[in-house]
Amino acid sequence: MTISDINVDEALEQVRQQLKEDRTVSPSLRAAIDVLMLLVKLMSDRLATSSRNSSKPPSQDLNRQRRSRAKGERRPGGQPGHEGRTLEPVTDPDEVVSLRVDRRTLPNKGRAYHSVGVEKRQVRDIVIQSVVTEYQAEVLEDDRGQRHVAPFPDGVTRPIQYGPRLKAHAVYLSQYQLLPYARIRELLTSQYGLSLSTGTLFAFNQEACRRAEPFAEWVIPALREAATVHADETGMQVGGKRYWLHCASNEALTYLAPHAKRGQEAMDAIGILPYVQGVLVHDHWKPYYRYHDCRHALCNAHHLRELTGVRDHDQQTWATSLHDLLLAMNRAVDEAGGSLPSDEAQRWRVRYRDCLAEGEAECPPPARPPPGTRGRTRRTKARNLLERLRAYEDDVLRFLEDPAVPFTNNQGERDLRMTKVQQKISGCFRSWEGAEIFCRMRSFLSTAVKQGLAAHTALEQLFAGEVPAFMREDELDQAA
Repeated sequence: MTISDINVDEALEQVRQQLKEDRTVSPSLRAAIDVLMLLVKLMSDRLATSSRNSSKPPSQDLNRQRRSRAKGERRPGGQPGHEGRTLEPVTDPDEVVSLRVDRRTLPNKGRAYHSVGVEKRQVRDIVIQSVVTEYQAEVLEDDRGQRHVAPFPDGVTRPIQYGPRLKAHAVYLSQYQLLPYARIRELLTSQYGLSLSTGTLFAFNQEACRRAEPFAEWVIPALREAATVHADETGMQVGGKRYWLHCASNEALTYLAPHAKRGQEAMDAIGILPYVQGVLVHDHWKPYYRYHDCRHALCNAHHLRELTGVRDHDQQTWATSLHDLLLAMNRAVDEAGGSLPSDEAQRWRVRYRDCLAEGEAECPPPARPPPGTRGRTRRTKARNLLERLRAYEDDVLRFLEDPAVPFTNNQGERDLRMTKVQQKISGCFRSWEGAEIFCRMRSFLSTAVKQGLAAHTALEQLFAGEVPAFMREDELDQAA
């Protein structure tokens, strides 16, 4: 790494050579210098670590700058062949306003004018207002004084209450658009003249969570039987304490669950990963490998970042070669329609092993410790990565021949991203119940959007007591 035009690695190596040649340095001073050089190395490596060459998120990059558009890239706006959309007039407008010509403004007032048609222009707008519906149930009384009241619609149980569309809109703003309660109250007051308390908004979320319980019972078995499941986890704050948010998802389904633990105990309690028999895609966190009934596939986005880190920190060329090879493999799979024939995949595997062989020469294992030395020999990050890529070759390259296996675990990371956004907005969840509500509602809404159902429409159906189409058995049979 270079800092202020100083190559830190070269400077440290020069000091090491000087210490070897200088026999006058006392053992205690030599040990102190070794510790200082180790600290310099660790700090320089930390400064050189970014989202480009590690799993560090972009938000933690120092002096993060937006990348400027390089020459040769696509111009802003729609690209050639893009199917554009434009504002089209409608044949049945909601309101028609007739405009008459003021005859007093016409020239040559003595002439006769007659109508020959109209020129049309339409304005598309929205109406934002609160609507109050009053139900007046007829009351009949017989000659004995017994009263009979016409039944009210389902859900109308109080003299005055909020309707399902308002509840759906409030939950949409809270759980999908991630607006804090204070801003939702301000919006509803300014646009609709409604003054809702924070407790009322939270009660709406509680009701939505209860109504979405059948979804939670439906999505867990659906993910167990899925051909591909992406797994990931991230930290979350609940009441100022550290908890973990676990995600199991794919292109059609999402399930988020909070838990106090991060590892297998939490995964077993959630009840999805132990039953997966398809492909489990993850980032090589060891607890995932405790499930043996499924095939494992590793996230190559992580491998690309790690290889970039080895190239930047250790200047090892094998990392660059393997980085470019993985990208070339991915392009070949995309061009082939999702998978490669076995013979072609084998040729790629040979090239993969050649790169690892170059790494073996460039990054050899550490020397064996002297006899009697306790503990394992420390390996560099580059060596650990090299050995991992060799040992788990099948899981790294499973995307070559299996169309159910993606190149990365980006799907799982995308499904967790909004949770991190919510944490940045609110800081933490105040209660465990709030965390559970958020996870269930985000799971429901994310799945609805993946299934082609708008989030707001899904909530309106939920509060209306309707079962979404994607949860109906007949729809699932047709999809299959």
